[in-house]
Amino acid sequence: MAQNADRHFLSAAKSGNALEIGTNDGKYIIKPYSAAVVETTFIPKGEVVDAVSHAVVLPPAVVASTLREEGGVLEFATPGITVRVEKQPFRISYLYKGQPLVAERRGYRREGGMEAIEFSLDGDEALYGAGARATGMNRRGNRFQLYNRAHYGYEARSQLLNFTIPMALSSKKYAIHFDNPQIGYLDFDSRKDGTLSYETIGGRKTYQVIAGEQWEDVVANYTSLTGRQPLPPRWAFGNFASRFGYHTEAETRAVVDKFIADKIPVDAVVLDLYWFGKTVKGTMGNLAWDKESFPSPKGMMADLAAKGVKTVVITEPFVLTTSSRWQEAVEKKALATDAAGAPFKYDFYFGNTGLVDLYRQEGRDWFWNIYKELKEGGVAGWWGDLGEPEVHPSALRHGSNGQLGADQVHNIYGHDWARLIAEGYKKDFPNERPFILMRAGYSGSQRFGMIPWSGDVQRSWGGLQSQMEIALQMGMQGLAYMHSDLGGFASPMLDDELYVRWMQYGVFQPVFRPHAQEEVPAEPVFRAERTKALARDAIRLRYAMLPYNYSAAFDNSRTGLPLMRPIMFEGGDNGVASTYLWGRDFLVAPVTEPGAQRKEVNFPASAKVWFDFYGDAAHKGGINEVVPVVADHIPVFVRAGAFVPLAKVVQTTRDYNTKQIELNYYYHATAGATSGKLYDDDGATANAYEQGKYEIAHFAGAASASGFDIGIETEVGKAWQPVSRVYALKVHNIVSRPRSVKLDGKAVEARWDARSHTLQLALPAGSAMKAKLSVVL
Repeated sequence: MAQNADRHFLSAAKSGNALEIGTNDGKYIIKPYSAAVVETTFIPKGEVVDAVSHAVVLPPAVVASTLREEGGVLEFATPGITVRVEKQPFRISYLYKGQPLVAERRGYRREGGMEAIEFSLDGDEALYGAGARATGMNRRGNRFQLYNRAHYGYEARSQLLNFTIPMALSSKKYAIHFDNPQIGYLDFDSRKDGTLSYETIGGRKTYQVIAGEQWEDVVANYTSLTGRQPLPPRWAFGNFASRFGYHTEAETRAVVDKFIADKIPVDAVVLDLYWFGKTVKGTMGNLAWDKESFPSPKGMMADLAAKGVKTVVITEPFVLTTSSRWQEAVEKKALATDAAGAPFKYDFYFGNTGLVDLYRQEGRDWFWNIYKELKEGGVAGWWGDLGEPEVHPSALRHGSNGQLGADQVHNIYGHDWARLIAEGYKKDFPNERPFILMRAGYSGSQRFGMIPWSGDVQRSWGGLQSQMEIALQMGMQGLAYMHSDLGGFASPMLDDELYVRWMQYGVFQPVFRPHAQEEVPAEPVFRAERTKALARDAIRLRYAMLPYNYSAAFDNSRTGLPLMRPIMFEGGDNGVASTYLWGRDFLVAPVTEPGAQRKEVNFPASAKVWFDFYGDAAHKGGINEVVPVVADHIPVFVRAGAFVPLAKVVQTTRDYNTKQIELNYYYHATAGATSGKLYDDDGATANAYEQGKYEIAHFAGAASASGFDIGIETEVGKAWQPVSRVYALKVHNIVSRPRSVKLDGKAVEARWDARSHTLQLALPAGSAMKAKLSVVL
């Protein structure tokens, strides 16, 4: 298809590592970042290139490339991506390892006050991306607004939420990232004419094409471009006590004590806006402890820390004119302005307000100094709320000279807020990992350690039903810690079955954080006994799974591979979110209907067999199967050949260690060669792996009909004292007594259970263990 009938090729030449193409209406600059990532920028005549990217951190690499011309076609080729430029009619297209990916349709154009870049789609191509939405996994057919906005009380469907990422991913295993944060639209073929269109009010005409042979490669290549998520503190993988909200110090202390008394593990307590004021309205921006409600905050936080519980506080970027800090913020020039340079004041739900200006040094310094003082007083984590920003008038100006309009930076405000905290930690607390919970962000926000959540979801079955899609899609877009307020947030609906099913789902998603309006408690300690017992079981399982979960989080920090993964990553149905992978080896099918007696599960063909996690029953891969549902847990399965390390349950992750690990291996004759790992560090030090302060136990399995071998080899970082560890090995699906069991060539005692079909033995304690178990069946 001809691209743009009015665009004509004039010239082409390599310039360093880039290809420059001249046309009658401007210039293209095409440069590779790697063999799998190529960036294209169009600079219309009369404009200059804007070199600033808010998303990209990878420097363009010197990639071996060739430029050749044949029959009116230029080919700019790397070992992976090839860019084809057809001279007449003018057209740009992209291939990966010889296979066509995508082509510009009309390319860059101006229309109706907007600027756009258009691409042609194949007829059967499925599309994903555009940030956090709930429209179905295949998002083709939708036109999405790019304007971060809260959707209070949404349920099964939401077209627009708090993260609008200008990115499209294709079932053909490529992505296009439009490298421009300004507001606009991303049209996924809403007119049904095979067009993908990015439309914006202005800014960069730059996009990157990212390719890969497998989905894992696409995600890895995208996160190498935009940055990887640093490993969060280990306590972030524990249970949170949270609600809107705890009104006093006494109430906060009592809630934590109740978790301890009820033997429900807990690692953090989250304080909503009552920590700085007694009322919802009129106090936002105080950002200092209300000493009547919280008379001794430092003492409270120290006492909670002594119990292994961290304190997280909410902060917002709005400073009300009625707040105690209004005058200080004005004097410090910390606020966004109007056209005359005065603080821009406007009304929203919480009162008459100004907005912290993150785009002038005075605003950043003022805001960070508040965080620094609170951190030094004992606050361990940060909750950034309303960061879309929730109300952000277009007339408001940002920057030291008011040079930036609100619509230019709206979609990166949350991104740059997280940047402020992350960079503040690097400067003032460089050895600590920050915890940054945020409601809005942008491409690459993961590199600041942002932990996103899905906003004010309704307490309803519809609200639960949308959460898998939102988390899976955000993981594909680099933000692997997307999670929900477990149990739902909005409305005082008391539904114990819904609450339990949401909590059971919560075990197998990135952050376990029940949170809701206070009329109906979010915390399990205040629910009915049966509900509390089921929630306790879910939370205790979450803590038992810490070794597996933390190792998956480590993998994410190294490769970008999300914790929650769509089954299409393993060849499953492109449109399915109701069954997904948790880490590499768990298959999870949340129960999202009231009174459900059965659940359809999509078993990927990537494993010949999947085992029921709770009962070890085998299920064939490559089929959809309806399985029975019970009240005690949701359907969860483990891949044949998998290694699942589990730990002793602790009341708080402060008491966690890996000295005793239950190592589960799921034997099946078809599993062949498999692997797993246990990553361990101190759970707190920033960049522990890079500093050599870590240990990785690598597990290797080799299974056949005649038996199996299990190898353990420990990698110890140069600055780490290895842990003396005992493995209680549990091998599943051993249907008859083994003929021999040998550890490092010597016969050892092992217990075979005829009823459970398991083989169990303890490996002798050892540091930096290297061992091989051989079993003949």
